[in-house]
Amino acid sequence: MKKLVNLFDFSQPINYKNEILAGLAVSMTMIPESLSFAILAGLPPLTGLYAAFLMGIVTAVLGGRPGMVSGGAGATVVVLIALAAAHGIEYLFAAVVLAGILQLLVGIFKLGKFVRLIPSPVMYGFLNGLAIIIFMSQVDQFRVEVDGVKYWFQNMPLYIMGGLTLLTIAIVIILPKITKAVPASLVAIIVVFALVYFFDIDTKKVIDIASVGGSLPSFHIPSIPFTWETLKLIFPYSLVMAGVGLIESLLTLNMVDEITGTRGSSNKEATAQGIANMTNGFFGGMGGCAMVAQSMVNISAGGRTRLSAIVASVAILFIILVAGPVIEQIPMAALVGVMMMVAIGTFEWASFKIVNKMPLHDIFVIVLVATITVVEHNLAKAVLIGVVVSALVFAWESAKRIRARKYTDNHGVKHYEIYGPLFFGSTTTFMEKFDVENDPDKVIIDFKESRITDMSAIETVNKLTDKYAKAGKKVYLQHLSLSCRRMIKNAQSSVDVNILETDYSKGKSN
Repeated sequence: MKKLVNLFDFSQPINYKNEILAGLAVSMTMIPESLSFAILAGLPPLTGLYAAFLMGIVTAVLGGRPGMVSGGAGATVVVLIALAAAHGIEYLFAAVVLAGILQLLVGIFKLGKFVRLIPSPVMYGFLNGLAIIIFMSQVDQFRVEVDGVKYWFQNMPLYIMGGLTLLTIAIVIILPKITKAVPASLVAIIVVFALVYFFDIDTKKVIDIASVGGSLPSFHIPSIPFTWETLKLIFPYSLVMAGVGLIESLLTLNMVDEITGTRGSSNKEATAQGIANMTNGFFGGMGGCAMVAQSMVNISAGGRTRLSAIVASVAILFIILVAGPVIEQIPMAALVGVMMMVAIGTFEWASFKIVNKMPLHDIFVIVLVATITVVEHNLAKAVLIGVVVSALVFAWESAKRIRARKYTDNHGVKHYEIYGPLFFGSTTTFMEKFDVENDPDKVIIDFKESRITDMSAIETVNKLTDKYAKAGKKVYLQHLSLSCRRMIKNAQSSVDVNILETDYSKGKSN
């Protein structure tokens, strides 16, 4: 049933059935992941569920990307493990609050737009690496821990877990071809749950990870000394957490934008992430960010508005307060199967189709980012390295493109028409274009198709004019853009060149 009214947005229609069912499916997949990450960090399991609820509800209402889901993500929690282990959970809560403040400042000062600088190969590598991590984390569920040592399932437990996982995957694949009236992932979870319950099948369940029952999160200020020493201790952790959370959230936002063909607000999302993490720190949650896997579950199940994420968050709270005993009986095989399909859907298979059409350096960046993501489990580090490598490659390629067309006019003046940007990477090639010794007394360097972009370029022009001056020759710069003229004017203490006045009245400046 479609209504021409959308939650918080009256310009879009909303399908309430799809939104509610998608939200329920998302909540089912968030529970084991939130519990697992909390236990991994040595925290009480409820801190993971509180994070799933608080992050989800705040970002659903205030965020800049309807349809995206946030929760207690492992990428941000892993950053704080060392802090919690060394100083206790209260310091972790304080670090989460400070990370939220830093993210809020990014949103207020509108710095979220810089995520657009991340190249497509980095995105491909990020998503491929993340898909592998999601898949491998589900494979880990086929193990049982005994006295602190993990053992792989064998014989009947393995066959049962594997069979139920394959059944879940089959339902997720086949059901959408029959009907899309209900989310296939939710149907798969219900079917597998019913089989295990009514046939009393002995298999791994949510209860085997942790209990999910509890009470409402309560407000408390982290019990730490409010001193300069404390700030110095937690700030590095908060800074890294804020960066990791924003990178993952804004990359997820871009991914959802691409899938849905709409555009979210990165600055608004950064603000919402900050408020959500501050709320977490004051209400006993471990903090988090956008969750790629759960966002994919939501989108594939038909969730497009804020309602689905709100339903997922409220369902998490309902589970904490009331339905914990029921949820604890859900077979892990059902959740594993759903998450494996999410991993398959997250992987950018298109990168294989176009691999023979891409430059070698782009392929290298994809493999590099994916490898770092899988090996380090540090998404921010992987993306940062990918961006740096891409930027260096771009600088190298741009440096090779600078060239000069040379000719001498009827008045005996030598002209150098420069093509391509003059910057730190192209200065050496630029200098090689000139023949100071054999050039006439007057030389004009034409920048109509070029641009002086940085201080290295200005210093290079300065060195070139010095060489001509020592040879008793005069150099003139022509067709400089207004921004280039301004840059040179600001650096007059180090640059002494002659600029030919050009008629800019027609607006023809580069």
